[in-house]
Amino acid sequence: MDRQSQAELLRRVAEAQDRAAFAELFRHFAPRVKGYMLRQGAAEDVAEELAQESLITLWHRAVTFDPAQASVATWIFTIARNKRIDRIRREKRPELDPDDPALQPDPEPSPDAALDQMQDEERLRSALADLPAEQKRLLELAFFQDISHRDIAAAENLPLGTVKSRIRLALARLKGRLESD
Repeated sequence: MDRQSQAELLRRVAEAQDRAAFAELFRHFAPRVKGYMLRQGAAEDVAEELAQESLITLWHRAVTFDPAQASVATWIFTIARNKRIDRIRREKRPELDPDDPALQPDPEPSPDAALDQMQDEERLRSALADLPAEQKRLLELAFFQDISHRDIAAAENLPLGTVKSRIRLALARLKGRLESD
């Protein structure tokens, strides 16, 4: 089957969901895709499944085919390759172990660590209170409400550069204050 015939069959599938055209494409490409999967190291049953999945994808996504981008064969084999990669990724995902230390909650901090944290928080609150109101407001929006600088500029009706400058200045003042304490 030549490239022109393949493209015409795929066009018929895309435009009219022509089952006969799809059947011809399937008969032509299914064994080739399966052989490709076998050469890539897939087991016989997996190669068969991947070939079928690839051609089912062809059926569903025929309208997205662009002959200016690739030939029908290249497009189908790219779909097949991607299906194989997805299969490998799914198979390599480890099972979660509920006893894994990384999945356990952090232990409660020791009393002295908790006291240090409370003191640090109080120093930060005090330093924030000493900032000019416009700088404090912008820091709260950016860091406590997680709003982007661009969205802050729009909400506060300020130029983006002004927002960035005020935040940078506020952070510098905070850093200086916290380092001096």
